[in-house]
Amino acid sequence: MNATIGIISVDANHPIYVAGLLGNFRALGHKIRMTDTNPLPPNDWPELQAGWVWLCGAGPGDPGLITLHALNALRQADAIVYDALVDSRILEWAHDDADLIYAGKRGGKPSAKQRDISLQLVELAKAGKRVLRLKGGDPFVFGRGGEEAQTLVQHGVPIRIIPGISAGIGGLAYAGIPVTHRDVNQSVTFITGHDQSGETPNTLNWRAISQGSQVLVIYMGMKHITPITDALLKAGRPKDEPVAVVTDATTPNQKVLESTLGSLVTDLEKSDMSPPAIICVGRSVEMRQVLDWQSMIAGAKPRNLDPLGRGKPADAS
Repeated sequence: MNATIGIISVDANHPIYVAGLLGNFRALGHKIRMTDTNPLPPNDWPELQAGWVWLCGAGPGDPGLITLHALNALRQADAIVYDALVDSRILEWAHDDADLIYAGKRGGKPSAKQRDISLQLVELAKAGKRVLRLKGGDPFVFGRGGEEAQTLVQHGVPIRIIPGISAGIGGLAYAGIPVTHRDVNQSVTFITGHDQSGETPNTLNWRAISQGSQVLVIYMGMKHITPITDALLKAGRPKDEPVAVVTDATTPNQKVLESTLGSLVTDLEKSDMSPPAIICVGRSVEMRQVLDWQSMIAGAKPRNLDPLGRGKPADAS
């Protein structure tokens, strides 16, 4: 299998391009913001009260993938503490008087310490602010949301958790890769590419993971891709197993590299791809040949209508 990198060149009608414009009213030349023009649908929406902190997932990138609860929170918060992977267009939906406080953590770059971030949330809440902690993806999926929530509760600060779409699911979907598919897998394992020390996790049983899960989804794994692939191959995963790397998932800058486990390190070195990235290992990657919906919207035809070689229509059991 030869490595391929998919880069979508979109026109003005492409959904990601349109979503980008809808999330950035300055690009459209409008001064009226979404908060002023698009009321939430009727519902018993919760009120973000003074002294509370809502920990909220902002989704994998595309502003259209945030939840209505997240939008409701954005419209109320006095202070929004946001991560590096939160799309700036989402912050456009905060109200004019909200304080936007950057608290991003990116591997290999100067970042705030986790303890300082957690205690800042406590301080803002104790000052009577309505605080929104906005995190990329889902706050409880490799997002340190549990640590921050526990710190808040230990300091007597009331909280609400608002889940978000994780990149390991939504990001792969935007690449045309179903994280589960009946003909491929009945299990999927989510793995972080580094632990608290910043190194490859040494507590993982790679053999058990390799033997027990047909599809693996690896977050934050590009920095340590060599030891990760070595561990998987040593644990018995085949060299020709399909692998996809999706960078800047769900954004206009999304790129997808299709490779194999044995060739991945070399193929990544030849590419110009860089984090943030989601890595998917398993035969579900082959489904991209028929489900690369962004390329199809841009005019391309499916590469293979039967990538798994079933020999019968998808609707046939």
